[in-house]
Amino acid sequence: MKLRRVGDGGEFEVDILATEGSTVHARVDGIDFSVSFERIGDNAAIVTVNGRRYRVFGAALRDRILVTAGPMGFEFARVEEGRSQSAKGLATPELCAPMPGKVLRILVKEGDEVEAGAGLLVLEAMKMETTLYAETPARVNRVLVEEGQMVDHGAVMIELSPAHAPSHSESGPPG
Repeated sequence: MKLRRVGDGGEFEVDILATEGSTVHARVDGIDFSVSFERIGDNAAIVTVNGRRYRVFGAALRDRILVTAGPMGFEFARVEEGRSQSAKGLATPELCAPMPGKVLRILVKEGDEVEAGAGLLVLEAMKMETTLYAETPARVNRVLVEEGQMVDHGAVMIELSPAHAPSHSESGPPG
């Protein structure tokens, strides 16, 4: 996953390599880190990095990740690269796990038509819930996971196709 820090525009690569209990192994711009998390409440945790402890708060919004650590606040946006827009505007044909976790709730079923921003699935990772949303209007072709299932980073969970495009007679003349 590639993130951009909102405000200064700095970009960096973040890869979640593995999770072992409360420890997350990640790579940020090619540098490996092991970070342990101790959840202390909703969206709050004590993070230990290289023996130093930090109190952090985090929240995932549709296209943003908000993090505070002590007096510092950060806002990150995912940078979508290498994904071409297909005909009819589908941003991506698959909903993939952004990190290892457990599928808590599936909010759609096969055949559903969803609008951009509609919730598709709730994933729990590092004891925090994250709702994953449709990037564009789409049709749910296949749901490949079940509630309670553990998934690895990058696992395909839902397959999508472009939303129903009206025929020329339904849409009228182009204009």
